[in-house]
Amino acid sequence: MNIILMGPPGSGKGTQAANLATSLAIHAVSSGDLFRDHQRRNTDLGQLARSYMERGVYVPDDVTIGMITEWINDPDHAAGFVLDGFPRTQAQAQALDEALSDRGGIDHMVFIRVSDDELVRRLGGRVICTECQRPYNLNSSPPATAGKCDYCAGELYQRDDDKAEVVSRRIEVYNQETEPVVDYYRQAGSLSEVDGEQPVDEVATALSEAIGARLVG
Repeated sequence: MNIILMGPPGSGKGTQAANLATSLAIHAVSSGDLFRDHQRRNTDLGQLARSYMERGVYVPDDVTIGMITEWINDPDHAAGFVLDGFPRTQAQAQALDEALSDRGGIDHMVFIRVSDDELVRRLGGRVICTECQRPYNLNSSPPATAGKCDYCAGELYQRDDDKAEVVSRRIEVYNQETEPVVDYYRQAGSLSEVDGEQPVDEVATALSEAIGARLVG
């Protein structure tokens, strides 16, 4: 299956995307993963993306779509994929559909819905490993050792955009960008919504049930 998993910052979609991909024996990727990979390998697309990012402006859709399309067309991903948090705009969704026109398009988009108040609470306590990028939450899922990653012992830090003074604005911007995308897939008949305020394992179960219903359907 070709699946999109979306949710606002703090919804836990990164963790759920990885778990979902493992359970379905397919691969998951985010646009951020691809940006980092292309820049690490210094590809043409990576250099182009860097030129925009260094100026503090959004990377154009055609560059991002180019990275996504290249990744999707890798034979290792022929069985399907989970796109983590992409597309972010309706224009990206339409471009993605065009890129996938010969592969049946997107089978299912699942949106993890979380209230703004809960997102502010979660993001205010989020820290990330400097080495492996694994996220923790000091309120709900702290590391075993303060300031250290449980998996690689990397130092933990709080991103500037996770600080309280900018969290609310991030959520507002995300909602403005993403609601048209949610509506786009709703109108296409490929949308499911999952309550993201449940415990992590219950969210995972709800996602599996949503995907399973789509398979049966």
